[in-house]
Amino acid sequence: MAFPERFSNLPEYAFPRLRALLDHHQPGGDPVVMTIGEPRHEMPPFLADVLTANLDSFAKYPVNEGIPPLLDAIVAWVSRRYGVTLGADQLMVLNGTREGLFNAALALCPEQKAGAKPVILTPNPFYQVYAVAALAVGAEPHYVPATDATGHLPDYANLPSDLLDRVAIAYICSPANPQGAVADAAYWRALIALAEKHDFQIFADECYSEIYRDTPPPGVLEIAQSMGTDPERVLSFHSLSKRSNLPGLRSGFVAGGHESIRRIRQLRAYAGAPLPEPLQHVAAAAWNDEAHVDRSRALYQQKYALADRIFGNVPGYQGPEAGFFLWLPVEDGEKAALQLWCEDGLRVLPGAYLSRDSGTENPGTGFVRVAMVAPIDELEDGLRRLRAALYR
Repeated sequence: MAFPERFSNLPEYAFPRLRALLDHHQPGGDPVVMTIGEPRHEMPPFLADVLTANLDSFAKYPVNEGIPPLLDAIVAWVSRRYGVTLGADQLMVLNGTREGLFNAALALCPEQKAGAKPVILTPNPFYQVYAVAALAVGAEPHYVPATDATGHLPDYANLPSDLLDRVAIAYICSPANPQGAVADAAYWRALIALAEKHDFQIFADECYSEIYRDTPPPGVLEIAQSMGTDPERVLSFHSLSKRSNLPGLRSGFVAGGHESIRRIRQLRAYAGAPLPEPLQHVAAAAWNDEAHVDRSRALYQQKYALADRIFGNVPGYQGPEAGFFLWLPVEDGEKAALQLWCEDGLRVLPGAYLSRDSGTENPGTGFVRVAMVAPIDELEDGLRRLRAALYR
């Protein structure tokens, strides 16, 4: 039997790879898991009533592009948050951002660019769906280091001009997973100008946009609007997983130009799985409420302060601007993760599992990623033990 070659060089996904590294060892202390970015703050309590009131809708096939109350709630949120007015036909409801980040590439990446195989740019390290999307559409993934030297965001502008001419899509995550860096307005303007010069689309993964220290991160939609950019140039992906502590709801959206969204909707009508209608009503209620988001953000701000107190004098430590991950410097992330588990019962993710070799090095090798999602007392215990174990 023949199998496709396009995915044959994919490494094992980060979490199965971590289980293979650690699970045949006993933890060396009371286990504290700080690997997966699964929010553990309280989900909005009023949503249970919304779900109960709409249970009978499970008996119906759901609307593919999103029910009007959900689209209206998203339009209102984008207007409140970014000052951008969208039409409902500029939105597509998603089963979380991962599905959208993948399927948008299927719908929008051309078969050729500049007479050659298209290129899809991705920061390195990165959310792994970007690479799989590139391979699925027959594009060439190009990994661009996002390191301290570049402000932990990719410097796409310094790529060769002939390579940029072949770029069809550039993925960018802001706030960044795993480093917590934020693309400021100047970064967005420069990237949009580059996309206009070389005629590619920007896929902005902004699912951590509502978790930040003090200043709301600017979004690609507001910057593009201020520049008078063609709306087809940018797509913005958002989710309730992090904003509203609802990772199991699997609800998000993509916003963009009318033609881009038309093509995404058309593909999804054939191959997608619409969000069940009762869950769409739950999502609408979540987008319409900011009080629960404010409460959750305040807890993350306490966690930033805690991490800064514990790691502030560690050479190379940079507290995240936003998001909920620590990107901690070590000599070798995989060795550190194994040692932390075997000697201390602390479970963290090696940075190399989130990145690829880029030239002669893997930019994630010298880091571990730590998710600050646990209740603060549990987190403080884990971070203090982590500080003692890693930097003793």
